[in-house]
Amino acid sequence: MRVEIWSDVICPWCYIGKTRFEAALADFEHRDEVEVVYRSFELDPSRDTIESVADMLTSRYGPQAAEMEQRVAEMARAEGLGYRTDREVGNTFDVHRVLHLARAHGLEHELMTALFHANFAEARSLFTGDTLLDVAVTVGLEKADIQRVLDDPAAYADDVRQEERDAAELGARAVPFFVLGRRVGVSGGQPTEVFAQALRQAWDAD
Repeated sequence: MRVEIWSDVICPWCYIGKTRFEAALADFEHRDEVEVVYRSFELDPSRDTIESVADMLTSRYGPQAAEMEQRVAEMARAEGLGYRTDREVGNTFDVHRVLHLARAHGLEHELMTALFHANFAEARSLFTGDTLLDVAVTVGLEKADIQRVLDDPAAYADDVRQEERDAAELGARAVPFFVLGRRVGVSGGQPTEVFAQALRQAWDAD
């Protein structure tokens, strides 16, 4: 059974949801027969600037933004995840293109994990080529291959756009969005028990 997860590396609920889903999958009796594939989704595809998460949230939600972010931080830390609130936010299109490169080399899961950790636990900005390149190298990708993708705006661009169109066709308006066996959908960073139930449901329906 294939599980597809549409997500963005700047999405805190994707970070939390990934951990909760993996906990459910670890306890699933058919886990060795489940293939997990990450799909591209940009939270803010029109963004062309880099700013602090604090400024972005304040501009959208007003004075309560800091309290909202602190609640999310507490939930992440309850899952054993590092979470810094002094992060930056920027355009993630290049990040998704490099993730497609990683998939081609069988390193997609490793890179997704490393990117989430770099962004949330270390507050490293992923929106410059150097930082993205450095993180991608740590999972085993060749520096020259990464640089070729970053230097060529067309590299994997169609793949990213197609997965975003697929998300729209499936009705995904936000992430994380989990599709299990193309039969069961789960939206958001749900509790581990919800993912466990969805895995059983999708398996039984297959």
